[in-house]
Amino acid sequence: MYVRAAAALATVTGSVVIGVLVLPTAAQAAGRHDRPVIIAHRGASAYAPENTLEAVDEADELDADWVENDVQRTKDGALVVIHDTTLSRTTNVEEVFPGRAPWNVRDFTATEIARLDAGSWKGAEFKGERIPTLHQYLERVDDNHQKLLMEIKAPELYPGIEDQILRQLRRDGWLRHEHVKRRLIVQSFSADSMRTVHERRPDIKTGFLGTPAVADLPAYAEFVDQINPSNTTISADYVEAVHALKGPHRKRLEVFTWTVNDAATAQRVAGYGVDGIITNAPDVVREAVDD
Repeated sequence: MYVRAAAALATVTGSVVIGVLVLPTAAQAAGRHDRPVIIAHRGASAYAPENTLEAVDEADELDADWVENDVQRTKDGALVVIHDTTLSRTTNVEEVFPGRAPWNVRDFTATEIARLDAGSWKGAEFKGERIPTLHQYLERVDDNHQKLLMEIKAPELYPGIEDQILRQLRRDGWLRHEHVKRRLIVQSFSADSMRTVHERRPDIKTGFLGTPAVADLPAYAEFVDQINPSNTTISADYVEAVHALKGPHRKRLEVFTWTVNDAATAQRVAGYGVDGIITNAPDVVREAVDD
């Protein structure tokens, strides 16, 4: 009876029957892939000031499991979360410190940076939002039970920042097994930086930001688990070439692509088979890939 039922179902679905099991055909299996992970870029930065705690919380409100951020270092050695290497675009630094052009992050102390308004540029309702320290940011992500894609920003400006970040991650509990295994990825545009992180902590998942030539991918696979390119630079063939390789943890290399903020682009890159989509608007992308 069960075999006859399975056979009838196979006639409708075009599947292969083994015993009483219905298995997909090779063609059906080839067309399937899991929905990509959605990562809130600098937090939910379409709706809140980027890289602030408010953006982390907004991502949480939108049910974004992952947030992405950027880490730099102040003049006196504090780790802070900000994207640009200068403070002028996202703070009122030109008003508070008018004589300090070009307002590089590395030329200001942590105390000075803590005085800056990092929210008003986005909207009056965000006035008084501050640039968080990495410690503050890690605490908030942890409190929200979120996961973190951390970018080491411009490491060439901050010698030794990889070791300093690893020390901070350890102090805040982010190098515990559960965090390292499921909740933390470290990425950078610097291959040297990612090689350093991999050498120091080979258990941490790492990603290279960029689109290396296919011929160069095997070299990257020695020290990164992900190739994370701009969505404008990839194709289904490129994603397939990345997926054909195994990274240092002997698992298939992944592709997280950026920065995707509209439904059409989200559906396009999801069709390529990317593993993650980095977006300012996680709600828009989720709705697009769920359709």
